[in-house]
Amino acid sequence: MSKRFSERILTYLQRPGYTPIQEARLARAMGIAEAERGDFHDAVDALRRVGRVIMGTNNAVMLPHMPGQVVGTYRANPRGFGFVVPDEPTAHGDLFIPPGDSLDAITGDKVACQVVPRGKREGKKAFGGRITRVIERGESRFVGHLSKEGDVNYVMPDGNTLHCPILIGDPKAKGARAGDQVVVEITQYAREGSPARGVIVERLGQAGRPGVDLLSIIRQYNLPDAFSPEVIDETRKTIRAFDPEAALREREDLSDRTIITIDPDDARDYDDAISLERLGASGNGARTSRNARGARSPSRGAAWELGVHIADVSCFVRAGSTLDVEAQKRGTSVYFPGHVVPMLPEALSNGLCSLQEGEPRLCKSAFIQYDAGGRVVSTRFANTVIHSTKRLTYGDATSILEGGADSGAGRGRQRFANEVVALVKCMDKLARSIRKRRLAEGMLVLELPAVDLILDDQGRVVDARPEDTSFSHTIIEMFMVEANEAVARLLERQDVPFLRRIHPEPDDDSLEAMARFVKAGGMSLPRRIEVKDLQKLLERLRGKKGSYAVNLAVLRSMQMAEYSPKHVGHFALASRSYTHFTSPIRRYADLMIHRLLEEHLGGGRSGKKRGRLGRASAPVSGGDELAEQGRKLSYLSRRAESAERELKALKVLTLLAEQVGDEFDGIVTGVTNFGMFVQHPKYLVDGLLRLEDLGGDWWEVDVKTGRVVGQRSGRSFALGAAVRVRIVSVDLSSRQLNLGLVASEKGVGRKAGPSADSRKSARGGPARRGAERQKGKAGRGRTGQRRR
Repeated sequence: MSKRFSERILTYLQRPGYTPIQEARLARAMGIAEAERGDFHDAVDALRRVGRVIMGTNNAVMLPHMPGQVVGTYRANPRGFGFVVPDEPTAHGDLFIPPGDSLDAITGDKVACQVVPRGKREGKKAFGGRITRVIERGESRFVGHLSKEGDVNYVMPDGNTLHCPILIGDPKAKGARAGDQVVVEITQYAREGSPARGVIVERLGQAGRPGVDLLSIIRQYNLPDAFSPEVIDETRKTIRAFDPEAALREREDLSDRTIITIDPDDARDYDDAISLERLGASGNGARTSRNARGARSPSRGAAWELGVHIADVSCFVRAGSTLDVEAQKRGTSVYFPGHVVPMLPEALSNGLCSLQEGEPRLCKSAFIQYDAGGRVVSTRFANTVIHSTKRLTYGDATSILEGGADSGAGRGRQRFANEVVALVKCMDKLARSIRKRRLAEGMLVLELPAVDLILDDQGRVVDARPEDTSFSHTIIEMFMVEANEAVARLLERQDVPFLRRIHPEPDDDSLEAMARFVKAGGMSLPRRIEVKDLQKLLERLRGKKGSYAVNLAVLRSMQMAEYSPKHVGHFALASRSYTHFTSPIRRYADLMIHRLLEEHLGGGRSGKKRGRLGRASAPVSGGDELAEQGRKLSYLSRRAESAERELKALKVLTLLAEQVGDEFDGIVTGVTNFGMFVQHPKYLVDGLLRLEDLGGDWWEVDVKTGRVVGQRSGRSFALGAAVRVRIVSVDLSSRQLNLGLVASEKGVGRKAGPSADSRKSARGGPARRGAERQKGKAGRGRTGQRRR
């Protein structure tokens, strides 16, 4: 039992503000219950015996001191310095590598470095490092623009991994010519006085041509593209072998229920559907009949039964199959503007697994009963067959809730069946009750802008519009969060390891930095910040001037969400136990949870009896193996999000490159010691406004409070300030928008909240976007992605 505390202890000791304390005080600080102190002591003792922790003065628990040699992953900065993130945690965290001491390492390389004392910082010993050896290369292929100056051919890599040109000896090897986008294999990494060299291994096409930007991002992030013939062949065999009538005999038949899907206009993979019954009532509203095989009577005090029906991908993608290996390698679908790189072949993701209207589809269903206040009364799960009654868009659902569909005045002047209209209205009522309950439990709601890009037939950005923020999105979000949480509770009760979606609390330093910023803006937070304090602050500012800046500060104080077997909980959702279950078509983590749920349901198709998880059927991964799987899936998820974000930015920057000289009123979204980042109000991309372009003054930068102040003039800029800027230049290769301050605005930093059209309708949804470091869309965008 002590193993379950080990990772929590190490995570806590790695907090930047941690001061070594004795074991008993550490247990109290971590919130360890008295009944668990014995296991906690055993965990500390086990960590001490293997050298993961040491006992300092007065037996205070601490991480080992920085050793003379450190092995870790290098992260380079364009300004020449970098950091090494140690493989094993140390008391001093990441190791700073000054310019000139990085050898030929680039971002992502595993390196060995020598630790060098660097005096003291804030009264404590500070350390730097010098890279002595590159152990393993993280990347050897890069995408970039082929250029020629005189007789020299070179490629400047795109993005921010490698910051130096790569010389090309034979540019015509793949038929490439100056102006093309190409993939380069490094043959010699750059060192001081010696440039990087490489060979072209693929020509992607002339820069600016339709589709070349998409292909460049796919290659840059090493995303899998086409499926192999073996995967396609297995997919076809799986589809041919599927017998819907046989499946119906083994599953709970829900074909007589009113069940709907609600998705974006252009979605194709429908992995979740909803039913809802008002219990003990009749007449208008959701269905009250309960004639499906396997259904049970309402629990005492229950007023609603919500059915969340999720595509049963596990029935078609069996563990260890060729399909499964490919899905695990991809980890997630990647949703680009106008294009999807799917986790599963389209014949499954958009076909047999997709919950299409009127088609029999296999599901794993969570039935959650609620009382009138939106509190969970009971939960059950079942293998089911559904027939989706109606496929709705978010616009359709909004039209119904606003009364337009009843009179035939909805989107496209559609009329919907009475039972569909009644269901959507009941869903609205229950979702509002659930949201109210979750807010009372501590769920955070951020108000941040998001936009949908409008593309032409060539894939170029021609416009942008504020993302739809109607409550119909929140309805689905609430129901999916509830289903994810319900499955996590079940697996926890079964006492079997599983991949959770965790979101740790903000660390003390991050909260302190946020409090300093809030105070600099004339507001205050208690010395010890609780969730209710953040809720009150955000609610007080909702829709007011300064709201955007504070929401951004709260977002940045949060840690990243990740996949892990650690029992940490989800801070932003105020959930003690949370997992991902509702999107198995596009996330491998959800598919893993479906397989565990299948064990609980007794194997269904094989006739096995219901039993405890891990006692029959497939074996459950061990803790170390599961943790490694979580790290891999977290990486693949972040890779997908980064690729999606970068292609959107590249498309917008390509458009703005044609608008050099144009002016706009932007919002300061970041402050660094070399300038400020200012966000375009329509397209929501950040541009750099350098300090030297602010005018004739000596500018003092306070990164902690997000302020830039002129010493002589007293003029200031702050996070959230509105400034008028001009587009000076666009560097597509480095994805950088360079800005200049408009002369009449020099020195003026006026405080402002969301001011553009896109900010007027900023979503007030759960802070999953902040929790998961997704500053983009929380609902599905034009490419069909739903963020949960």
